[in-house]
Amino acid sequence: MSDPVASMLSGDQASRQLGIELLEHGEGTAVLRMTVTAAMVNGHGIAHGGFLFLFADTAFACACNSHGPVTVAAGADIDFVASAYEGDVLTATAVERTRFGRSGIYDVSVLRGDEVIAEFRGRSRSIRSTKQKEPQQ
Repeated sequence: MSDPVASMLSGDQASRQLGIELLEHGEGTAVLRMTVTAAMVNGHGIAHGGFLFLFADTAFACACNSHGPVTVAAGADIDFVASAYEGDVLTATAVERTRFGRSGIYDVSVLRGDEVIAEFRGRSRSIRSTKQKEPQQ
């Protein structure tokens, strides 16, 4: 059986373009890494919140798609706790809190070393299709 997380990420151009790396994953969990680049910094000299959200959302997607059925976000929110800066190496750790029916709740912590940068909560929904879309070449 193929790895649904690897299949999903192979077609994820956005995450690949940002240099997001999958470090580990399992049933309902994922750990990813991303380095903040100059292109991710806003006019205040800090990492743009949209990039931090995308990073956390990618970890969430890996965790909730680990079970196999194609699963998408039904909603998500994020709390920014500290600023990140160009050159910072961040990790995002996603953990499944619960699954019920076709829905789930996942928490993602974004860290710089041991310091929390952001906390993300995602709500997932498995869709009826169980086939991953083939990546475009």
